[in-house]
Amino acid sequence: MSKRAFILFFALLFFVLTEKSFSQSVTFVQTDTVVEDSVKENALIKEVVKSSQAPKKDKVQYFSQVTKYGFKNLFSNYNYNSSIPYTSQVNPNAENFIQDYMRSHGNYLQKMKGWGQPYFTLIENILQQYGLPHELKYVAVIESNLQTQAISSAGACGPWQLMPGTARQLGLTINNYVDERTDYYKSTNAAARYLLSLYGQFHDWLLVMAAYNGGAARVSGAIKKCGSNNFWNLQFYLPEESRTYVKRFIATHYIMEGCGGVTTNSNSDSAFVFDSGSNVTRTSYNAVGVNPYDKQPSLTSGEKDDVQTMNISGKYNAVIIAKNISMDISTFNRYNPGFTSMISSIGNYDLRLPADKMDIFVANKYQILNESVQALLGGLTIPDAKTTYPKKNTIKTKHIKSR
Repeated sequence: MSKRAFILFFALLFFVLTEKSFSQSVTFVQTDTVVEDSVKENALIKEVVKSSQAPKKDKVQYFSQVTKYGFKNLFSNYNYNSSIPYTSQVNPNAENFIQDYMRSHGNYLQKMKGWGQPYFTLIENILQQYGLPHELKYVAVIESNLQTQAISSAGACGPWQLMPGTARQLGLTINNYVDERTDYYKSTNAAARYLLSLYGQFHDWLLVMAAYNGGAARVSGAIKKCGSNNFWNLQFYLPEESRTYVKRFIATHYIMEGCGGVTTNSNSDSAFVFDSGSNVTRTSYNAVGVNPYDKQPSLTSGEKDDVQTMNISGKYNAVIIAKNISMDISTFNRYNPGFTSMISSIGNYDLRLPADKMDIFVANKYQILNESVQALLGGLTIPDAKTTYPKKNTIKTKHIKSR
C-alpha cells in the first residue's frame, strides 16, 4: 500500500468513527431531553389531578401545546381543520365505521347540535381551562347523551358516567344526600382532570378513549402484547367494547363537526343567519324576513297560563340557570328556544319560566349571573352558593297546647 493510500485509509476511518460517536452523542442528548420533558409533563399532570382546581394560566398554555398532538393517529395534522374536507384528514381506518354509525345515529346527533348547545358551551369552557382539546366534549355524548341523571348497571353516573371510587378520588362528594357526579360544572371539572391523567399515561387520545371505557390496565396490557402504542395496530388486543367505543367517539365527532357544520358557535334555529364569522347580529334576521325576537316556545295551554316573562341581559348560561332553579335543561330550552345564541350574540332575551321557577330565578339572578360569567371567563373559584327560595306569605295561627 502506498503512503498516500495509507493516509487516506486512516483519514476515512477517523471520519467514520468520529461521525458515529457524534451521532450517538446527539441521540443521547435527544433521548435525555425527551425523558426530561416527559418527567416534567407527568409531574405537572399529577399536580393538577391531585388539586381540586384547574391549573394556572402558564400550565394551561403548556398543556394545550402538549395535548394537541394526542390526535396524531386520527387526524393528519393532529387537530381537525374545519376548512379542509373531513375525509382528507381522518385516518382511513375509521371511514367504514363512520358511515355505518351515521346511518344508525346520524339523525339523533344532528338534532343534538341544537338542544345540546348549552352543554357544549359549558363543557368547552371547562376543557379550555385545562388546556384540553374541545373534541373531548363528545365523550359526554357517547357516555350519557349529555344526560345528568344517566346511571349504568355498573354504578357509573352523571353526564361523564364516573364510577363512585373514581369520582371520590377526583374530589366529588357522593353520599345519601348528594351526588356531585350529576352536577354538570363539578363533574366536568373532575372528568377533565381524569382525562388529563389518562393522557399522562398514554399520550394519545384514542388510547385515552379506550382507557376511559375499559380501564388503563387493559390498554397498557394491549400495548405490551402488541408492541405498539398505535391504536390501529393494537385495537384487536382490546376488548370489543373498548375498540368500538373509540370508533363511536370518532364517528360522533365526524357527525357533529365534519357533517353539516360544527357544534362550536353553531345553532340549529333557522331564524338566525350567520355571517362569515359564525356570529348572529341584531339585523341579520332581515335577510330571511324572520325576527328572532318573535320565536315563541311550544307550550301547552296550562303552561302558557302559568308562564312569566322577564327581559334579562348579560352573559347568562342556560345550563347554570337550569341548575340553580332545579329545572331540566330540555324543559328550559322548550320554554326558551334559541336562548344561548341570542343571549351571547344579541345580549338580551325575554326569559320565560313557570311562575315558581321565575321566583327562584329572581331571588338568585345575581348569583346565577356571577356563576355564568365565571364559567365563561374560565374562573377558577366559583363559590358553592346556596340557592335562595323566596319566602311565601303565611298566616300565623295560634297553637293550643294539649293537656
